[in-house]
Amino acid sequence: MSDLISLIAEAELPIGTNRAFDVNGQSILVARTAHGIFAIENRCSHAFQTLEGGKMKAVHIFCPLHGVRFDMRDGCPSGTLTDQPIRTWPVSIVDGMVVIGIAQA
Repeated sequence: MSDLISLIAEAELPIGTNRAFDVNGQSILVARTAHGIFAIENRCSHAFQTLEGGKMKAVHIFCPLHGVRFDMRDGCPSGTLTDQPIRTWPVSIVDGMVVIGIAQA
């Protein structure tokens, strides 16, 4: 089971942008590209740098510190700096709002 949490109106998140939200004490980054809207952990698994503001290309986001690339669909990294993925959450649009599913404890 999961709780659905509305974060931002879809219209307020233009393509090519990302924005972090504090959800239950965890920073979650919502990112929008021409390939979709994604919700990912806002922390690089290599140097623990926040990913907010990082360059995005297709379904990937690049860490602003060292350039580690993460696939926003599943959190998997590319390259040699880390093999640790970042968390991802399911995203949907409900009544024009970006909604994520957070697992219940």
